[in-house]
Amino acid sequence: MRFEFASLTLLASLLVAHAVPIAHDEIVSKTADGLHLLSLAEDEDPVWKTEDEKLELLRQGVQFFDVTYTYEVEQELPNRERLAATAFPSPSHQTAVNAILDTLSISNMQTYLSGLTAFNNRYYTTTTGAQASDYILNTVSDIISGRSDMSVSLYKHSWAQSSIILKIAGSAASTPVTIIGAHMDSINLNNPTSGRAPGADDDGTGTVNLLEALRALVAADYKPAKPVEFHWYSGEEAGLLGSQAIATAYSRDGVDVYAFMEMDMSGYFAPGTEEVFALEADYIDSGLNAFLGQLIDEYAAFGWTMDIPCGYACSDHASWYKVGYPTTFPYEAVTGDDDPYIHSASDTTSVNGFSWTHSLEFAKIVAAFAYELAPPA
Repeated sequence: MRFEFASLTLLASLLVAHAVPIAHDEIVSKTADGLHLLSLAEDEDPVWKTEDEKLELLRQGVQFFDVTYTYEVEQELPNRERLAATAFPSPSHQTAVNAILDTLSISNMQTYLSGLTAFNNRYYTTTTGAQASDYILNTVSDIISGRSDMSVSLYKHSWAQSSIILKIAGSAASTPVTIIGAHMDSINLNNPTSGRAPGADDDGTGTVNLLEALRALVAADYKPAKPVEFHWYSGEEAGLLGSQAIATAYSRDGVDVYAFMEMDMSGYFAPGTEEVFALEADYIDSGLNAFLGQLIDEYAAFGWTMDIPCGYACSDHASWYKVGYPTTFPYEAVTGDDDPYIHSASDTTSVNGFSWTHSLEFAKIVAAFAYELAPPA
């Protein structure tokens, strides 16, 4: 999900400050009434909104965290001072990585995406959204069949659609973990629950980039010395719900995350524009962004540039950044040259500007990111 910045006037009109932390009883009562607790800006207290008000914010392009289910846990987390940018090693496993990248298949990604877009929509509260979770779970289970060092499970939430977590155990150490994520939900802003939302690009492409990279790594008998996880998140389109739940839980439990990369949209660049990876400029770790640039230089068919800031809560990487983990996010195109058909029935692979060869390069970066940051012993 990507939106342009909302006007400052609109944001200012929506902010109502709480003098003290919100009480547990208030959260229970208002949630039971169907209200959502939304964080609309950094360093501002969250506000309660109805479902209709929340949807109207989405339609106006206002980005937010829906913290209804994570607010109390976040209040208990220690205040983390953000450290200086982490230094990551330069790519150094070219022979092994290139051999894996050569096996990546557009045809496989097309097959995976056809399964996802067959659902009327993948909205987080719907039956079809839950079925899409099961589809990904079953697909990953088939990919990792026979690997005792790999496991996949649903990460259940209080809404219908689950997130999915694939874990690859480290052969030499149990920590730190390298994580790559995408969101598997979709939305039609005109009618979220029953409107057609194929979500081919947003974020079907990111979802299948992870699936195909995982398949190639498994086929190469990849066994990292330190653990790797692939995540597919529920409810990103409704306020980064799934990624917040997981990132907050990892922070609460003291999980040591080495690096997190988000893959949200990789299939489109406007006709006539330069084909690039657009590296997000905010809510990221500059050291990890520098490593990502090196990775693209080494393994991709085209280059990279910095995007304009994507703003508050623009995608799932922000959930991990918020709790102190190093993050990065390569986007399909510079903002303005990206897919204008998202959040509608028109988000399909048939639009002018969609490119499978473009998306394949992002799958390459997924596989390379995992291997270079968590190589075999």
